[in-house]
Formats: sequence, structure tokens, C-alpha cells
Amino acid sequence: MRLVHFATQSAPSPRPGLQIDGGVLDLTHAACELPAAAHAMAWFDMDADCLKGALALGAQADRVAALAQGPAFVAEADVCLHSPVPRPGKVLCIGLNYRDHARESNMDLPEEPLIFSKFPSCVVGPGAEVILPPGSEENDYEAELGVVIGRRVSRVDQAEAAAAVLGYTCVNDVSARDFQFKDGQWQRGKSPDTFCPTGPAIVTTDECSNPHVLPIRFRLNGETLQDSNTDEIHHQIPHLVSYISQFATLEPGDLIATGTPPGVGFARKPPVYLKDGDRMEVDIEGLGVLANPVVRR
Repeated sequence: MRLVHFATQSAPSPRPGLQIDGGVLDLTHAACELPAAAHAMAWFDMDADCLKGALALGAQADRVAALAQGPAFVAEADVCLHSPVPRPGKVLCIGLNYRDHARESNMDLPEEPLIFSKFPSCVVGPGAEVILPPGSEENDYEAELGVVIGRRVSRVDQAEAAAAVLGYTCVNDVSARDFQFKDGQWQRGKSPDTFCPTGPAIVTTDECSNPHVLPIRFRLNGETLQDSNTDEIHHQIPHLVSYISQFATLEPGDLIATGTPPGVGFARKPPVYLKDGDRMEVDIEGLGVLANPVVRR
């Protein structure tokens, strides 16, 4: 199933929904008869009653069809999608994690995952503007498969790690390369406001049973600049979750971006950098298309 956070013109605060044909079921509507969430992040916690109820509801096709005829249904035309995790507790990213990207870069694959972070405050949703920051002229795109954590885990093995994944989404790890390379560390270059578009939905693991066989592409103004497959991922998802959990407790709603394939802008000859008026699209088969405009203000 496909879990989203959405708003409407009359109710602008994002709330959880189940994406279905033609629109979204508002999971907070009384007609869905779900337990109230104890807090916002409970909607990503597979051990919380609200999410357990939502997952059970999504598996009942007849009930979903009935609800789609009633007041819990919001038509697609009236839906404004936000990031499916509007404010993750942590955004953890993996560097140099595609074998074909390492070959392109003439670099050895790291023996252990190369981990960096983005500030959660830079997360935005589908259609949101990506705003180029003042003082940076070398802004880049990175199409990535995102992993959404659905259970609190610490120091777990790979089997437990796999069971802690709620689902998958598209991520664009937008990067200010001039900031990144000038600073000698990556935080400023990776975390300008709006530099982590995410979405359009969390596709749960029951619908995406093997995330390591998915075509992944990036298009800039309609031109395909990245075209690979997640079978090129070096450190796979159970290993990444287990590895991170050895030193940082992972919690529901945490987001892991698993690395990008070849074709990023700074590595092209000549380089391709984002400019005002561009349109970016991350396209991962089965997960949807994450599209965002680029602006400079």
C-alpha cells in the first residue's frame, strides 16, 4: 500500500492518508475507525495501534472501496501531497554506494558504509520548490532510493533490521557542491533549506518485496541524466540498517537515503548544475515520480 501525508485548501496542516485510485483516504477521518495517534511519529511506527490499524485497513479491498464512496475520500484534484514523512527524526545518507557510480568515479567501493546526514528541516514534498541558496552556483541532483524506518531498533542483526523497515520512497539528495567541497565536510552543502525532496508516497514492504531490483532514473527538464538499477547498490538495505543501528538508535520515521547512481551533475563533462526554472524528476519503478521545480530567489 501507499502511505502519504497530504493537505487540502480547507485543511492546510498535513495529515496521514492512504493513496488509492483517484485520490486519498484520510486516515484521521472518523469513518476509517482508526485509533488516534499518540503523537505525529506514531503514523510510522509499526507497533503503534494507529499504523497497525491503517495497515490492516489497507489490506481490506472491499472496505477501502466502500470508504472511497464516502466522506473519508479526498479526490486527487483536491490533494496537496507533502513529504510522506514531513519531519523525519533523522535523515541519514550513504555515499558512494552504487557500483556503477564508483566505476564512473574511478574510486574503490568503501568497505563500510560512508554515512553523512542532512538536516530534517530541509525535507520537502512533491511539487515543492527547491530553492538555490545565496552564494552557491554549483547545485546538483542525486536520485536515491529512500528507506523509511518503522520500528525502534538498536544494535540489531540484519534479519531484525529488515523487519524494521516500513517501506520505500524516492529521495533527491540535492547538493551545493561548491559549499560541500570548499568546507571539507558536507553538512552545509547537503542541508540548505528544501534540499531533500521526498515522496510521493511510502510504498510498504508488502507491495515492494525486493527493493534491490528497481530501475532508478533522474530527468532534468525531460532529459534522462541518471539511468541505473538498485541492483547496483553495494551495501544493501538490511546491512545499512543493521550497521547504523550499532551506533545510533533508529526510530519510526527516520529516513535513510541509500546512495545515487552515476550521472550526477558535477561528474559530467561539462558539468551540469541546476538553474532557476529547471524541473527535476526522480523516477523509481513501482515507487512513483518525485518532481520538483528549481527556483532562485
